[in-house]
Amino acid sequence: MSIDFLNITINFSGLIVGLFVFLVIIFARRLCIWGEYHFTKFFWIVFLLVGIAGLSVSLFFDNLILSSAISAFGFIFLWGIHETIEQEERVKKGWFKKKRE
Repeated sequence: MSIDFLNITINFSGLIVGLFVFLVIIFARRLCIWGEYHFTKFFWIVFLLVGIAGLSVSLFFDNLILSSAISAFGFIFLWGIHETIEQEERVKKGWFKKKRE
């Protein structure tokens, strides 16, 4: 997506994908905290499945912005595997609440 302004082409594709990535990182971080709280660190399996699905689906889009955004979504969720496992350590240190059983 681009516009011409004073004979200068302004391309918004990077901003669109960047904003999407920013929002997905916030969402994935909250999901990591919530998932570890309710399901322990084994919630990483959900992150793995969503990440693989995101990367797989991104291969089928011709639109570069959409393909890039979905691929970034998949990679963010794959990174979430590490964050979910690390979240258990953060809970042990007292940085986050532990679920009472």
